[in-house]
Amino acid sequence: MVLAGSLAPVAVADDVTTLGNDPGCRGSLLSVTVCASDNSGSPGGGLGTKAKPAGNRGSGGSAAPAPKCAYEKADPQPPAENLAWDGKTPKDGAIYRVWCEGGRVGVTFVPTGAAGPAAPTIDPELVARRAADAMKLTGPKVASPRAAGKYVVGMPMWMWVTRSTSSYGPATATATAGGVTVTATAHVAAIRWDMGDGTTVTCNGPGTPYTADRGKSPSPDCGHRYERSAADQPDGRYQGTATATWTVPALGDGGEFTETRQTAFTAAVGEVQVLN
Repeated sequence: MVLAGSLAPVAVADDVTTLGNDPGCRGSLLSVTVCASDNSGSPGGGLGTKAKPAGNRGSGGSAAPAPKCAYEKADPQPPAENLAWDGKTPKDGAIYRVWCEGGRVGVTFVPTGAAGPAAPTIDPELVARRAADAMKLTGPKVASPRAAGKYVVGMPMWMWVTRSTSSYGPATATATAGGVTVTATAHVAAIRWDMGDGTTVTCNGPGTPYTADRGKSPSPDCGHRYERSAADQPDGRYQGTATATWTVPALGDGGEFTETRQTAFTAAVGEVQVLN
């Protein structure tokens, strides 16, 4: 995944106090553009959690720290009748725009001389999170095992998925906040197959499609053998899930965000009946 950051001038709304994705918002601090392209030839390699330590969060039931927020002084300042002033005037302080990790966007009044960000800036990592949130990521498109397929105990099963932008990547989105623009590209790093028989298989790629010339050989990169039939399972089928882990590198700190998406599948597995 690639993240690119850039600076751009920002227009400020002079007649609203709430900024963000509200349909009625004008001159929003935050804008998101999704631009995805399918690259089925790209090899495979999720958002909400960070894959590396994200700092001290306390222990023994301690409260989690407040979310990181970015502040930017509105320029120009809103007109005097704007509700953000709450009876104050420019002599009393200034209006700042705020964008916090987790998606909270708005404005706040900061009194003159009050402790605050000496050099208000937008954290590119927060913008990267917003870009990642805009991606319409889905679970894997399971091609095998097929719902209509019949599988045999002890025989190699080949698992694979059909690659698309939304189900495998790369998926790209761009977000802008406070003059900082970040483009983030996510892709699936691995797929974890819960086979429904108490076993799991982790594949680092989409899997190899089976062809008749492969005979009874096992999959070279993503396969499984069922050791017992599914006769005692609902409808005679194992109930499985394929969980994709999407990765999005953080901007500049060497970490990454991960997010998972899941798809259910079934496999009808029986035993070969031998007649004497």
